[in-house]
Amino acid sequence: MAAPPDACAELDSLRTELVHTIDCWVTSRLPPSHGAARVHTETLGAVIDRLAQLTAHAYAALAHASGQELTNVWESLAELAVGYEDLASEVCTGRRRLPGGH
Repeated sequence: MAAPPDACAELDSLRTELVHTIDCWVTSRLPPSHGAARVHTETLGAVIDRLAQLTAHAYAALAHASGQELTNVWESLAELAVGYEDLASEVCTGRRRLPGGH
């Protein structure tokens, strides 16, 4: 069953606000990155938002998907989780910087 359009708009607005809050918090606490640090394509808040979305899809797939579809969803979540860990490590050590960051 689909959610009403108003509920979807409200949820999207809340997600956008949370992504912005995460990005501001992270940016205010990071040390300056190295001058040669590569810029990541997404903010950390955007990556966390995608993790949340994929987690919801993965758990929904447990109830409704089968075989390869279920495997694909969980593999996508695992790959993004590993990418998040790598990004967090690189940002903390100054080897990578985030869009809009230092």
